[in-house]
Order: sequence, then C-alpha cells, then structure tokens
Amino acid sequence: MIAEHDFARRLLGWFDVAGRHDLPWQHPRSPYRVWLSEVMLQQTQVATVIPYFQRFAAALPDLRALAQASVDEVLALWSGLGYYSRARNLHRAAQLCVERHGGALPATPGELSALPGIGRSTAGAILALAFGQRAAILDGNVRRVLVRHRGIAGDPMSPANQSTLWTLSESLLPDSRVDDYTQAIMDLGATICTRATPRCMRCPVSADCIAFRDGRTAELPNPRRRIARSRRECHALVARDSAGRVLLERRAPTGVWGGLWSLPESIEAYLPDAPALATLAIAIQGHEAGSGATMRELPTVEHAFTHFDLSLRPTLLDLDAVACKVAEQEARRWFAPHELAAIGLPAPIRRLLNRLPERPDAT
Repeated sequence: MIAEHDFARRLLGWFDVAGRHDLPWQHPRSPYRVWLSEVMLQQTQVATVIPYFQRFAAALPDLRALAQASVDEVLALWSGLGYYSRARNLHRAAQLCVERHGGALPATPGELSALPGIGRSTAGAILALAFGQRAAILDGNVRRVLVRHRGIAGDPMSPANQSTLWTLSESLLPDSRVDDYTQAIMDLGATICTRATPRCMRCPVSADCIAFRDGRTAELPNPRRRIARSRRECHALVARDSAGRVLLERRAPTGVWGGLWSLPESIEAYLPDAPALATLAIAIQGHEAGSGATMRELPTVEHAFTHFDLSLRPTLLDLDAVACKVAEQEARRWFAPHELAAIGLPAPIRRLLNRLPERPDAT
C-alpha cells in the first residue's frame, strides 16, 4: 500500500528545490490572477501563455476591469492565443461575479463551477492555489502523473477511469501546503513526467511508480484514438477603400474564430473564383456595378487548427473611393489600420492585414 501522505511529502520536498516559483501569476497569487492563468493554460503551454498573461493582466488588472471591458477589448488581448471561447467565457464570468458575488470570485466549488468556463479541475485549482482549500485538480499534466504512478490502463478519459483518478487525486492531498502541493504536481507533469521522454531518474515519486517499474512510461497513458486531420480551403475578400479602411465581419459566437472580426469569406465550392468575390464586394459595400476597382490575388495563408489545416486564399480589392455608401451593421464595419489593434482578430488575419501591399494609386 502506497502511503498517500508520503507521496505529498516527497513531491513538496522536490518542489521546494526544483519547482517553478517565478511564474508571473504567482506574484501576487490573487484569485483573479490564478483564475486568468488557469483559463489561459487550458490546452496551452506555459511558455506560450506568459506574454499573453502579462499583457492581459496589465490592461485588465482585476475582475471589475475585466467585467467592464468590451468584448472587443478582451478578444484583442486574447488574439493569437486560440480557443477563443475561453476569452468569451472569462468575460461573461467576470460580469456574473460583479452581478452575483460582489465583484469577487466565489470561494466554494459549486459557485465557481457554475461560472462559464470553470470546470471541476479549474475550480479546484482556484480553490487550492488562491484560497488554500483542500481541493483536488485533474488537468492533463496531473492525469498523466497519476496514470503512470498507479499504472492505470485504458482510456484515461473514460468515465470509470475519470472516477478512479478523481478519487486518487483527492486522496493524495496533504493536510497543509495544499497550494504548494497543487503547483508541485502540475510542475512535475509539465517538467519531469512529460508526454515524451519523461525524466524518471529525477522524479521524486519514481521509487513506487508502476509505469517506471514495469517499463511502461511510453505506453501510459494509453493514447486516445486519433482524429484524422483534414484540409479545408476558403476564399477571403480583403476589400480596401481609398482611405485604407478594410471591411470586416464579426463571426458567429460559436465555431472557428467565434466572436472575432475577420474577412468576408466563403467555402471554395460556394465562391470558386475571383470574379464572384468582386461581385460580392461591390454588392456589400454599395458601389454601382461599373465603379472602378483593382483586384489582385494575395499569397495563400496556411493555418493549422487542432484537427484540420486551413488554406485561406485572399483576394485584395482596392476600391476607387471611400466606402461611404455601405450600410454598416452591428456585425459588419469598415476599420482603419490604426483601429485593428483594439479588436479581436485571428492571428493569421492580423498578420495578413499588417502586411498588405500598398495601393496601386499610392504616392
């Protein structure tokens, strides 16, 4: 029988010497900063998150500032981090905290989990790291540590294994220093018990790790069935007026790039050629059919999503006048170049717009 408290003791001893103590959300480790970091760290590595966290926390330093910000400001700060539903949920949760909890994050599991984007593990991390409560977590790193240490076979995400792992995670919690223990087990998974080539000889709990003992670290956790990657193509319209403004549309709140501003686009089967794009552009912005415009294709933009690769084929349409006749809508607007930094744009679209060639009539 493995002594549960001995596991925590060894892990805390390792953490004191080799753990991560200089992450920006640890100084100070307030509930808001812990929450923000935990949401950003969902499906994203620490090295990627750090500059985004620093920029976001500098612009919106507390929960009330986040609640009062516009969704465009929030998405602009998040732009490039991906999985944009996290940002929208973060924003809505902050507003609910102001409405229901006096402008603070609640400190109970039920109230935390009732907020958008906060599941059981994120709630546990907030409770442990920010409030010092004995709450378990089960993120990807922790799951991998526990699966290997106890030699748990099968799909780690199956209901049966999830139940086993949650019970195990709760049983290993120490009576004190729960905040440090929680950071320690996350650090162990991120830096020692890694997915590939784990550094078992440096692991503080390898002495009774079943996967290490049996030579099964490459096998555990059992890999989940891979979803075959697909490739998609679409055309995008870069309509630019003589003042340098570009036409953007806000995407639907769900799906790819949900809630962000992006270029008018269409699946290739619907708009297969450039003339169709030109017709669409003229119709959208209100010019008469005979108005002057210069059209040229831009280099294809390649972008990888989790399960598919996108080839975006942009066509630049330079209009010969200021687009003053367009009937702007809530989800369709012309933006000047200096306005782009303040709105949420997909990272590849932002790069595309920042690198547009000069207009043919530029002097």
